Amino acid sequence: MKHWVSNSRTHWQSNSRTHAPNVAPRVSKGTWCILYWLDKNKSFKAKITALGCYTPPGVLTNQDLEKMVDTSDEWIMQRVGIRERHIAEPDIATSDLAVEAAKIALEQRGIEAGELDAIIVCTVTPDMLFPSTACLVQDRLGAKGAWGFDLVAACSGFVYGLTTAAHLVSSGSHKKVLVIGADTMSRIIDYTDRSTCVLFGDGAGAMLVEPTADGEVGFIDFLNEIDGSGGDALKQPAGGSRMPATIESVSNRMHYVKQDGAQVFKYAVRKMFETSSALLERHNLTTADIAVLIPHQANRRIIVGAAERLGISCDKVIINIDRFGNTTAATIPLATRDALQAGKVKKGDLVLFAAVGAGYTVGTNLWRWEI
Repeated sequence: MKHWVSNSRTHWQSNSRTHAPNVAPRVSKGTWCILYWLDKNKSFKAKITALGCYTPPGVLTNQDLEKMVDTSDEWIMQRVGIRERHIAEPDIATSDLAVEAAKIALEQRGIEAGELDAIIVCTVTPDMLFPSTACLVQDRLGAKGAWGFDLVAACSGFVYGLTTAAHLVSSGSHKKVLVIGADTMSRIIDYTDRSTCVLFGDGAGAMLVEPTADGEVGFIDFLNEIDGSGGDALKQPAGGSRMPATIESVSNRMHYVKQDGAQVFKYAVRKMFETSSALLERHNLTTADIAVLIPHQANRRIIVGAAERLGISCDKVIINIDRFGNTTAATIPLATRDALQAGKVKKGDLVLFAAVGAGYTVGTNLWRWEI
């Protein structure tokens, strides 16, 4: 037994040029557990190694909405900054979007789904309450060795997912964790309510989190919060154990998103500013040190308001809400893709992710980009 473990560790170290330090090449789960036990006192770091995004081809424009509710392109652009949003076909579910984004990320990294250790699906629109969407995605991908779960934190979901993945990898117990943010918000939006139907779209994004190599930093820190006192400000009232589906709940349209827009707006601006500035201060950094702020895309005025309070220049703030609307858990990976394509994020840059969502949930992450 000692000889077998020794050989495994020798093989581990001999591949240091192609594998991250202190991280074994692909071995059985049992072998990895032994290696983790032997090295549990060593320090691990996590980094993002791949990104994949997917939006359904169907598009709902402001002009389309003008025919459905009492609104206008001018009003929508002035109030929220959205011009169009992608909408999934009726036979497409959240898991379908998640699988497409995951495949792109895996292809970018050049690995098979069977190499994944865990899959975290961040969503408020699961295919069904159970089994989890993570189970459906795992099966569709063929990720036979992975475990996983759904993470429900609304618009902060992807930041919470990244936080969780970073700690799984940093603990040394996981080598490849796939974080997926996916939502088909069109399924829970009331298209007779002009205050909410103009806001949301469908989409998915995935990031792969793995151990760093020598000299890399990757995940630096996080500052996440919840404040349940704001639960009534943004919610889907029916469909859970408090208000199961009934004829009355359906006829009263209680299975759709309900929002107190003014309260959400004020809270989002304040908390995005407070957590972002506190996280930077914790590391003796300022907005001048970061390459980009990648915020959740809920409302252009929320993003601009928070950026102004942070004192960050507009060219460092990624905004793509005009083309996608609020895709809930998918906004941050979609915005990250656009930042990369625009050349605003390069290897070695400091990236700040920030989000506020229903709950209330608040999430901020600081990463050194290592791709």
